[in-house]
Amino acid sequence: MRVRECVVFAVMGSLTEKLPFVVLVSFIQLRLTLTGDCPADGRTWVPFQDKCYHFVHGAEDQIKSYTYARAKSLCQGFELLSIQSVQENDFAIKYSPEVWKGTVNVWLGMYFDTDNDTMRWSDNSPVKFTNWEDDSSPDIALMDTCGVLHSNSGKWQKVSCLDEVENGVVCEAKQEAEKAKRTPSPALSILVILSVITVVGVSAGIWFLYQKQNLGSNIFTAFEYHPPFRVLEPDQSCLVDAEEADSVP
Repeated sequence: MRVRECVVFAVMGSLTEKLPFVVLVSFIQLRLTLTGDCPADGRTWVPFQDKCYHFVHGAEDQIKSYTYARAKSLCQGFELLSIQSVQENDFAIKYSPEVWKGTVNVWLGMYFDTDNDTMRWSDNSPVKFTNWEDDSSPDIALMDTCGVLHSNSGKWQKVSCLDEVENGVVCEAKQEAEKAKRTPSPALSILVILSVITVVGVSAGIWFLYQKQNLGSNIFTAFEYHPPFRVLEPDQSCLVDAEEADSVP
């Protein structure tokens, strides 16, 4: 009987020692999934993937429109919206109703490069992902060609960059590289929680099974008070019992 008790305490001791480690690993993993830092310039920035976005707006229910030149100046050192993937395109059109009431066209930070006869982003990178409307070929001078995003459809349209054309503005900034991290993963969070629950559950199960099988104990003796001084480790307790048994005449 005493041998079984020592085995139970040894198993529980092993699981209990691992529990703080599991909790620590879970905390570190969740910390590493936090998003990176956006510019701290007093404006509201919305993080998505490895970028941050500021949707320029006026009073509630009022769509603020600006010329292309004014739009660039409003971003104050940052870039106008550039879209590199379908996910980023979906983000822009799904978040727009949170800022603007109704539909609005949003300036894209692109221009027509007359040297290569292609559209390029304002940081001079090539436009690889596109979502142009089928009829996006207006009769305008190529050197004055810019692009807009329709917030209702997600499609792009080529428009004039001249001062009489006004559209909504979204500024864009990269998250700080040294602090940028992955977005939270729901699957990882669930896995971490289940791991902690499993360890605690197995420990409790072994303890209650032992109490149930021990005829000389009541299952509620697990909750008896024991003085906090000189608590022996499971292995030390077993060694003491063995020595006492040997010393009996």
